Amino acid sequence: MTITNMVTLFGAMAALAAVPSVSVLVVSARSATSGFVHGVFTAAGIVVGDLLFILLAVFGLALLVEAMGSMFFLVKYMSGAYLIWLGTVLWRARENITEISDTTGSSLRSSFMTGLFITLGDQKAVLFYLGFLPAFVDPAKMSHADVGVVMAITVLAVGGVKVAYAYAADRAGATFGVRVGKTINILAAWIMIAAGAFIIAMA
Repeated sequence: MTITNMVTLFGAMAALAAVPSVSVLVVSARSATSGFVHGVFTAAGIVVGDLLFILLAVFGLALLVEAMGSMFFLVKYMSGAYLIWLGTVLWRARENITEISDTTGSSLRSSFMTGLFITLGDQKAVLFYLGFLPAFVDPAKMSHADVGVVMAITVLAVGGVKVAYAYAADRAGATFGVRVGKTINILAAWIMIAAGAFIIAMA
């Protein structure tokens, strides 16, 4: 991976991690009701879930490249179309952000497991990464070092944003993440649409 790829991937993942969602609201709620440390543990669970999906996506892409050969461009077209569709959904949902209540226990383990299960419960996440990663890395040329870099970027980008939400919620209350995140939702929608268009253009 080049430095440009790394910086671009980090920026895109950070922006998307900031989109108001169930994970953002749960991190905010845990932090506001049980303290900042609980928000951090919830964020850690979310990051671990994302890392598992990234591993599935990376090795799934490698298998697809090997199996489809020159026909892999069809997967790129479908991935690009999926990202454009997802960006459109984000754009349309920008005014429909709602809050949720914290209903979990107060232990740090429960906070971590809440974050993990929220991510693992989203079956579309692996499809998202299958569509998202080709915009920044070539799955046919990814080395083990590249996989490590992608995972490190995920920890820093996704984890950093979620922890920032946890800190803000601890200071200002759980609704802070909702108010601030609405603007970021628009940015993320455009990132998704641009990434999808880029994949299709390069297929």
